[in-house]
Amino acid sequence: MDKSSQQSDHNDYQEAGPKRGRITMWVVLSLLGIMIIGAGSIALYVWSSLQPAKAGDMRKIEVTRGSSANDVADLLEQHGIIKNSFIFKYYLKLHDQGSRFQAGQYELNPGMENDAIIAKLNAGDTVAAETIRFTIPEGFTVLQIADKLAAESLIDKNKFIALIAAQSAWGDAEAVRSIPENDKLHQRLEGYLFPETYEMKTGSTEEDIIKRMVSELDRKLGELPEGWLDVLEEKGMSLHELITIASLVEREVVVDEERALVAGVIHNRIKEGMRLQIDATIQYLLDKPKERLYNKDLKVESPYNTYEVDGLPPGPIASPSLASIQAVLYPEETEYMFYVTKKDGTQTHLFAKTYSEHLRNIDKSNQ
Repeated sequence: MDKSSQQSDHNDYQEAGPKRGRITMWVVLSLLGIMIIGAGSIALYVWSSLQPAKAGDMRKIEVTRGSSANDVADLLEQHGIIKNSFIFKYYLKLHDQGSRFQAGQYELNPGMENDAIIAKLNAGDTVAAETIRFTIPEGFTVLQIADKLAAESLIDKNKFIALIAAQSAWGDAEAVRSIPENDKLHQRLEGYLFPETYEMKTGSTEEDIIKRMVSELDRKLGELPEGWLDVLEEKGMSLHELITIASLVEREVVVDEERALVAGVIHNRIKEGMRLQIDATIQYLLDKPKERLYNKDLKVESPYNTYEVDGLPPGPIASPSLASIQAVLYPEETEYMFYVTKKDGTQTHLFAKTYSEHLRNIDKSNQ
């Protein structure tokens, strides 16, 4: 190769080197530019997604029990409270939020700041749910309860009565497990629907109401003095028998001071093997209670007729109060075997140890 040719090749190499370097630099710069633009676009997207949604009217949302933070984020987007649930979920993770969200109904507005939404959910700043309120008086029967609730347009009476017989509608309450499988029971849940003033969510079903009332009995039994189950066992009495006797006391007694005394008389008669002869059990059998019972009423054939059958009726005849339940657990020690209602308007009783004394009290009460 001649000298001029070598010189030409050398010059070409020198020119190609800088050109190749410039191309590489532009490629790198272009890639960096694309990356910067991409990162900027992502940052802008994230920033935009975390901005408050367009302001709008208040929305009510329901956060159900057991909902996760992700569930809540999706719910917020569905109702237009936030723009992007996907980004909001990462925002929650970044700020270690979402684990303290509380269930309930919230009032939230599109346009709220993210931190304001989070604070409200953490605080459980819920809207008070619309409720129904009803009172079941002490001593009411299942049928009286059904009539009252139906009159207040809270239940369908026929459906309510049907559910009373369906054990599947009772929930997981403890006390109702003591109800025996006895086809002689007039109403399976008689005595187990606790008399109380209740407040429940609007729209509560017949089954909801039944479950609430039987669970209230569990709660009230938990208020009895410590060791009451031991007392029950010492007396050789089942919980069902306790509720049954308490219902008798509830229907027989008006004056609180007499509850434990009447419970003592009932215990005495059971111990001596005497028929209870309690008028309230007769009234329970009648289609419509009477102001005065006649001898023919006392002959009604029924396992609930304590004038004709020995021992307790198959089950309660009404819903007893906690006071009556406690009176049966801790009755007054007495030698009385009889009592009769005074006719002087005091609604108290005359008590007697012997039948002859009882007869004199009957005469006295009619004077």
